[in-house]
Amino acid sequence: MSSSAKPVLYRPSSSVLVVSPTNQILLLRRTNASSYASAHVFPGGAVDPQQDGAVTDDPCKIHFDSPAYRLAAIRECFEESGLLLAKNEADGTLVWLPEARLQEARRRIHSQKISFQRWLKRIGAVADTEGLLPFTRWVSPHMVAKRFTTQMYIYFMPVETAPAASTPFVPTTDGGLEHTEAAFDDAQHWVQQAQRNEITLFPPQIYLLALVSQFLTGTPAPGSGDALSIIEAQRNALREFIKTPQTGEDACAKTLWADKVMSPVYMGKIADGRAVYRLDSPGQDLRGQNRYGDKERVVVGILGKEGAKSLEVRKRSEVKIVPREKL
Repeated sequence: MSSSAKPVLYRPSSSVLVVSPTNQILLLRRTNASSYASAHVFPGGAVDPQQDGAVTDDPCKIHFDSPAYRLAAIRECFEESGLLLAKNEADGTLVWLPEARLQEARRRIHSQKISFQRWLKRIGAVADTEGLLPFTRWVSPHMVAKRFTTQMYIYFMPVETAPAASTPFVPTTDGGLEHTEAAFDDAQHWVQQAQRNEITLFPPQIYLLALVSQFLTGTPAPGSGDALSIIEAQRNALREFIKTPQTGEDACAKTLWADKVMSPVYMGKIADGRAVYRLDSPGQDLRGQNRYGDKERVVVGILGKEGAKSLEVRKRSEVKIVPREKL
């Protein structure tokens, strides 16, 4: 690139891992015609300045959490899945509205006919942005033409909604505009399906699901004890993990999960031909800015124009790169 060429700008976006009342994770399946065709993704999308507020254009500060990122995550989740992560101003409980009212508002907000925040105010609600826990940021690699800086969050739906979860808090597709499926499932089951190539997950999704699956194991089996207590214990373990630094003295280990920035870097291939991507780099534009990722883990798999295949998350110390001439 010549010195006179304009740098590629990042598009701010956000995404949210929605945890059901029974500790399952929501994924949406993209349409064949969309970007990341047919892949399973978390709800989320680009920040809309008109709906969510502006994100700074400072090349360094743009990669930090802010109110616009949070509101975008809540709005996009509603538009894409029909789940409204908002609380009643009167009593702080999660908002529930009749399905017809929700779907009408969902369509009008998606088509920019009404403001998401004004609609919330009209129904006496407020977006539960405080309920979003930052859980890594992902920056598109430098060579990618269309680049995003994506703030990831995790959101725990109230456990007390579990007995009625089958009725008012069921995700639905957006009618095929961007997604064809919307479902909760155990994090480990999503990971296993991706490893068997039954579904397509990209590095951010497989990585975060693999982390979450260590703690959230889904609905407790009958006879295993107080279900609500078990669900809360799983959540508390995950919350503790998120706020605890990794073991080690290097900068990556000392960086909390809320502040980690990942921009996958190709390392080489292992014996079966799959590529290995390290996650310790925040990306070329953030070098020297005291931003760090995860030095312990790598994503292994096949990434190409056809999508992502055979992805898994492994310990970096356990992966052996094979010299190119031996492949």
